[in-house]
Amino acid sequence: MSMEQYLGVYFLGIGGIGMSALARYFALKGRVVAGYDRTPSAITSQLAEMGIGIHFIDDAELIPSEFRNPATTLVVYTPAVPETLAELAYFRRGGFQLLKRAQVLGMLSLGYQTLAVAGTHGKTTTSTLLAYLLGSSSVGCDAFLGGISKNFGSNLVTADKGRKLLVAEADEYDRSFLNLHPQLAVITSVDPDHLDIYGDYERVVEAFNQFAGQVKPNGTLIAKSGLGIAPIPERGVTRLTYGLSSDADFYPVNLSLNEGCYGFSLETPNGTIDDLKLGVPGLFNFENSIAAAAAAITCGISHDELRSGLLSFSGVSRRFDIRFKSSRTVYVDDYAHHPREIEAMIESARQVYPNRKITGIFQPHLYSRTRDFAFDFARSLDKLDMAILLDIYPAREQPIEGITSQTIADKMNNPNRLLLDKADLLEWLRKNDVDVLLTMGAGDIDRLAPEIVKIFEAK
Repeated sequence: MSMEQYLGVYFLGIGGIGMSALARYFALKGRVVAGYDRTPSAITSQLAEMGIGIHFIDDAELIPSEFRNPATTLVVYTPAVPETLAELAYFRRGGFQLLKRAQVLGMLSLGYQTLAVAGTHGKTTTSTLLAYLLGSSSVGCDAFLGGISKNFGSNLVTADKGRKLLVAEADEYDRSFLNLHPQLAVITSVDPDHLDIYGDYERVVEAFNQFAGQVKPNGTLIAKSGLGIAPIPERGVTRLTYGLSSDADFYPVNLSLNEGCYGFSLETPNGTIDDLKLGVPGLFNFENSIAAAAAAITCGISHDELRSGLLSFSGVSRRFDIRFKSSRTVYVDDYAHHPREIEAMIESARQVYPNRKITGIFQPHLYSRTRDFAFDFARSLDKLDMAILLDIYPAREQPIEGITSQTIADKMNNPNRLLLDKADLLEWLRKNDVDVLLTMGAGDIDRLAPEIVKIFEAK
């Protein structure tokens, strides 16, 4: 199927991080773009500034006239959109071409040599850093990212310099990443997650092995050391590993630490690269930088370009995102929504801000994930000095009987824990002094960040 016939592209769930990158792309390519989303956000505001029409009421009457011809309109939807959506039903009845976001990304990637970054956590920072390293170098790339790059100010990168390289975040949700057949793949982690889709961990591993098996002949697979991804069948695929210890092909040595930021030398299969420093703090950022560096080196980036890119990398919005800092208080926001991510976030905060009291606010994401990992969430949150749990953000799900944030709290050993709703949270922050504050979650907790910053500024 060719996309050339489509004059307009309509998005259902246009404000999603992956969807909005595609919307930006098609708008830049001269297509007429519009869409629906449930709620306004900073992303929908940015899209509107580009001239993209967006509405927030599910009503087929609000679909603009230029998107009512199935011969010239492509409809892109996210799996998070409910089947009961009236606009989705309108397009289905009308015989429109409907494609999932991942299918469209897979089709667009066919025009590139694709560098796909997958993992149950770490993929957004790794893919964003890889895109920045390549995009700011002589190599160049385009990129579809799962977060807002602070360097580019976008989740879409258009910095290709002739080689037609595409960095794509490869999302395992709904098996989306199986739409990609990359020239180079990076796998950062394979943990139990999305069990509402996969059923059990064995199916998660199976999907990642299938993704690894889709690397093109004579391509490259770079996986974190120790993941146990099955060897690629004999198709000339080069298999490399990265990690923090010497059992990997790419690993750091001569480490130094300055305000949470790592300086290091990088051992590679072709020798040592000295005088490297990552511009953002945190151990998990550092580990992801080894993966991105390994991929960038494989793509031909020079040592000087690597040094410059790592040092000037500003990070990703909502990934150890320092929103406020004063002599009394530090406030960091993060997308962490899996027990391993929360644990890594807290460990990094303790490393960057040693001997300080850390309060964490966590908004669980999905009833099914809360049910499946309640014990693991409890163990991760126990690492905080003070833990505050908000109500579960349901996203695409209906409530599950007996599953609430209390389910996690009941399994915690930390006596310093509270359950609050969002309105009461702001009042609690006004009345209580906080040393280091972390907000964590993949729902809408980030929309509280501006108000939290105002509270700290007023103190």
